[in-house]
Amino acid sequence: MTVSRQSKISGVLATLTVLLSACMSPPGPEADKAAIDKLPRKSLQLAAGYSLSYLESGAPNGRLVVFVHGTPGDARGWSDYLLDVPDGFHYIAIDRPGFGQSGPDGAVVSLPEQAAAVAQVIRAQHAGRAILVGHSLGGPVVAQTAADMPELVSALVILAGSLDPAQENVPFVQYLGDTWPLSAVLPRPLRNANREIIYLKRGLDQLAPRLASISVPVVIVHGMKDDLVPFANVGFMKTHLADASFAVDAIPAQNHFLPWNAKSHVMAAIAKAASEAQP
Repeated sequence: MTVSRQSKISGVLATLTVLLSACMSPPGPEADKAAIDKLPRKSLQLAAGYSLSYLESGAPNGRLVVFVHGTPGDARGWSDYLLDVPDGFHYIAIDRPGFGQSGPDGAVVSLPEQAAAVAQVIRAQHAGRAILVGHSLGGPVVAQTAADMPELVSALVILAGSLDPAQENVPFVQYLGDTWPLSAVLPRPLRNANREIIYLKRGLDQLAPRLASISVPVVIVHGMKDDLVPFANVGFMKTHLADASFAVDAIPAQNHFLPWNAKSHVMAAIAKAASEAQP
């Protein structure tokens, strides 16, 4: 490989890494690392042929709430919630397929496959229907779960959810980052996040007409200064989730990272969903 070509590849890689890291690096939980490390971790072999890892806390037979992170991310991002579970609740936070300690090594860009993983976790608890909490790309994953397996979902809490396909604009450098050799040298979380974002619009186009079938309570929390997932997504959800009981908490001057920057709003949204959902 010539020096010139190496230089170009290095430049694209640096640009892509900065772009993905700057746009998708959340503040992280406030909880002490030692406390986070003590959270019980389990794994489940999925029908898709790989294992799914998750953290859990609370009452084993309590009301089930499943947390679904965005891209990149992992279950540990929800640690502040798992370490402060309300009485009578059972909290589970998953490492989505392709992230954390879950398989596979590569990205799972199919929203239905991601939803099937969430559904298998719910079924494994033998606890009836679950409240699903999804942040960012986790938003369409929980919506897909509710559309595909309505018998497993009692309510949705969507935090800064990216559901409007019209809002998905992928910079050209990200397409370059999905090609060899650039993709081979990106860290797994960034490589898989990059691929998920590239394919997200296609999945949202397929999901959009099915949102009308969702009839469970939906609580939306969205920052009005979110420059990663525009606030326009809220209007899209209002229009397409027409049969759902719908509530919106629009937070002025708040950014994309609601699970860490707006915890009181998130906890209030979960409580509202629980109060309106059928067990």
